[in-house]
Amino acid sequence: MTQNPLATADAHRTASKTEWLAERKQLLARERELTRLSDQVARERRALPWVPVDKDYAFDTPSGRRTLADLFDGRRQLLVQHFMLGPGWVQGCPSCSFMADHIDGMTVHLENRDVSLVAVSRAPLDEIERFRRRMGWRFRWASSHGSDFNYDFGVSFTPEQVARGDIGYNYSTSPHCYEELPGVSVFFKNDDGQVFHTYSTYGRGVEVMMGTYRMLDLVPKGRDERDVENRMEWVRHHDRYGPVAGGSAAQEAGGPVGGRTASDCCR
Repeated sequence: MTQNPLATADAHRTASKTEWLAERKQLLARERELTRLSDQVARERRALPWVPVDKDYAFDTPSGRRTLADLFDGRRQLLVQHFMLGPGWVQGCPSCSFMADHIDGMTVHLENRDVSLVAVSRAPLDEIERFRRRMGWRFRWASSHGSDFNYDFGVSFTPEQVARGDIGYNYSTSPHCYEELPGVSVFFKNDDGQVFHTYSTYGRGVEVMMGTYRMLDLVPKGRDERDVENRMEWVRHHDRYGPVAGGSAAQEAGGPVGGRTASDCCR
């Protein structure tokens, strides 16, 4: 198990301000290197070829039945969060809910950059809306119930696939034991109305939606996750956290509270 650097009061070395500044400048060089690499990878991501979407996908929304092209809502770019909420589930995946907690604040900014964002789940619309009301979210959320959409984009799997232990997830064949897994997909619609699939990311790639992790990576304790199969065991639906005095109550609470979550196989 990874040693917590703050386990004891004297666990971490100290230095003078001058010494700290010298090391901070060294780290800054590494951070700038990482930023430049991230920019380069983003350019390579945008340079990927696009795949025309020729299948007619339909979704149930609070505004009625909508096609994939309709989900763009007048914009040319569409981000889809593949949210783990299957038919009959009591509540959504805690980790996907953690991702979704970041959406409402960024929606207006995305829309002003010609990007629409919608969550899509396989649960029927009434089950989605029940959970959305509980969580207080405002973002758009569509049901792909009865559609091949989740299966075609690699986030839902048949019971037979799961039983065989050979589902195709994150661009490889993996022995996961889940019928639902997380992902983020990107689409573009041209002036003629043709929709293209441009990108999808899975596993730890979905951390792109987890701004909280970026903040935790800055603080001394970091993500402070136990070295167990499901590193995100600490995550709760935001209405299920207990008192957090001392910063330990949430982790002491144990595993996920209800619902289902992807294990560390997604990391």
